[in-house]
Amino acid sequence: MNKRLTNKEALDLIQNGSLLELGKMAYAKKLELHPKKVTTFIVDRNINYTNVCWVDCKFCAFYRHGRDGDAYILTYDEIDKKIDELIEIGGTQILFQGGVHPKLKIEWYEDLLEHISTKYPEITIHGFSAIEVDYIAKISKLSYTEVLLRLQKKGLSSIPGAGAEILSDRVRDIISPNKLDADRWIEVHKSAHQIGMKSTATMMFGTVETDEEIIEHWEKIRNLQDETGGFRAFILWSFQSANTQLKVEIPTITSQSSNRYLRLLSVARLYLDNFQNIQSSWVTQGSHIGQMALLFGANDLGSTMMEENVVSAAGATNRMNQEQMIRLISDIGEYPAKRDTGYNILQRFYES
Repeated sequence: MNKRLTNKEALDLIQNGSLLELGKMAYAKKLELHPKKVTTFIVDRNINYTNVCWVDCKFCAFYRHGRDGDAYILTYDEIDKKIDELIEIGGTQILFQGGVHPKLKIEWYEDLLEHISTKYPEITIHGFSAIEVDYIAKISKLSYTEVLLRLQKKGLSSIPGAGAEILSDRVRDIISPNKLDADRWIEVHKSAHQIGMKSTATMMFGTVETDEEIIEHWEKIRNLQDETGGFRAFILWSFQSANTQLKVEIPTITSQSSNRYLRLLSVARLYLDNFQNIQSSWVTQGSHIGQMALLFGANDLGSTMMEENVVSAAGATNRMNQEQMIRLISDIGEYPAKRDTGYNILQRFYES
């Protein structure tokens, strides 16, 4: 059995490792887990059911307050139209997230889930980040487990890793002081895993975190994965600063380089040895570096992202369709396949 990477070793690799050597190590680790070189992607749509949010994260350019002229809550008809358009292109999943609306209690979410799951039983609902679950629990006076069980009963399949940012309370106190702390983020995901609900883990780097805090984040999710095995994938992306309060307050924050992204991605693949899947973040990195990520440990190209509002509000406007994904994967000698939320292969685009 391979010896597990320690925090000290991970720090040394981040700070001193040759990028080329890191890529080779991460790709070798990826091939241990995915020896057939099948690289997957999913056709889905990101539906932001509301942009109203009271949390006021400084790194976010998407949220609005309830009185703002462009604040919204989507109607059922508007949501249905988006799902109909997704089904037309062969989509199988909706990534369903919103701002943390101060007035929506659990019954609102239950009614919405029931509507979608009844009308579109073929669509998987991957939705509601830890901060949304945390606030629903507070306003509805329920435990995390009670909230998740009730939402699961109405059709929620799994929860995304959004809201993790960096799982260090020092960082969170600066960039999102109203958001749940690191331990509570972990507790929401642990509660989901304990009722058989899978989730993903994410990390947004490039604000005020140190290398040590990046590893602290990885250690927290690796420990929970050891305990529950409930994370399906890890997704890493860089802070997009345009139109954000954080950039106003800390103008010295600069865009993260491609070198930095690939460096962290490769060390994540080596450190997170209990994660089967790591996604490439082409949405923030662009298609070229998104493709390069497949040579630095990622085995999944993520979503075609039929609709994306949060990252684009902060200045990143990359787009990709299924044909482009197939070509990017094929061009590096790997085998493209469309998957569902559970990483089951739905369609192969190569001769097996």
